[in-house]
Amino acid sequence: MGVIKFNFLSKELGMQTNISVCIPTFSFADMYNGRTEVYVPGMKYQVLYLLHGGSGDDSDFIHFSNIVRYADENKIAVVMPCDYNAAYNDDPYGPKYYSYLVNELPEVCKSIFPISDKREDTFIAGLSMGSHGAMKIAMNHPERFAAALLMSGASYRPGVPTFVPTQNGVFDLETKPQGPPFNAAGDKFQDPDYIKGTVNDVFAIAKENAESGKKLPKVFFRVGDCDHALYRAQLANKDLQAWGYDTKFEVVEGLGHEWDLWDSSLRLALREWLPLKHQVIYPE
Repeated sequence: MGVIKFNFLSKELGMQTNISVCIPTFSFADMYNGRTEVYVPGMKYQVLYLLHGGSGDDSDFIHFSNIVRYADENKIAVVMPCDYNAAYNDDPYGPKYYSYLVNELPEVCKSIFPISDKREDTFIAGLSMGSHGAMKIAMNHPERFAAALLMSGASYRPGVPTFVPTQNGVFDLETKPQGPPFNAAGDKFQDPDYIKGTVNDVFAIAKENAESGKKLPKVFFRVGDCDHALYRAQLANKDLQAWGYDTKFEVVEGLGHEWDLWDSSLRLALREWLPLKHQVIYPE
């Protein structure tokens, strides 16, 4: 497995930025399976864009999960960008993280790395704040993504609290926990006037996609029964199902907002949930 730390100047961000990229390479499994020709000009991989949570960066999944091993065994490229605490949003006076992720980053990656640009081969996932970004991008661009994996959350929206203390699936809607300091960007999405008519009005866009007959991405939710994001994720799943989305929702007993949940979710999604080929795409 090749792991690449790629630094480049982003036009949309107006600064240098990093991405971490996993590219499957030769493994002994290839030899055991009888494939002697591994590297073929024009070969490509399916791709998962994987978004980190608040306070994180592109290295989180490399450090705290087994994504490198999961990507290798499932023959899928994984692209992990930086958003820092921007909530995958465009700052009118600063870096445009949403525009970077949907316009610039895919073009950079398709130009430099051997990844497929077909919808059937393209997926997006995120944890916590990254689940907001993943759902936001998938709903705004359903023509690009076959599926989205939302770990510990869903997109933010007015009237639905981001943090709801939860224990064994029981919600405490009375306590108003203080959010972490990186939540300022996400707080904007609680304002109906701020999101109306923009890419941030994610649920209105999701409903319109279904009503207009667009091809919809599959959506997979996985969240712990002690996770403060469970409330938000359940409501999102309920609405998407009502609008005709093909969703899968799994609550994991005894886990909260933590890497044990996210690591096992990646393993499950790549092995079973996402519609992967589990093999390299060789030219015909």
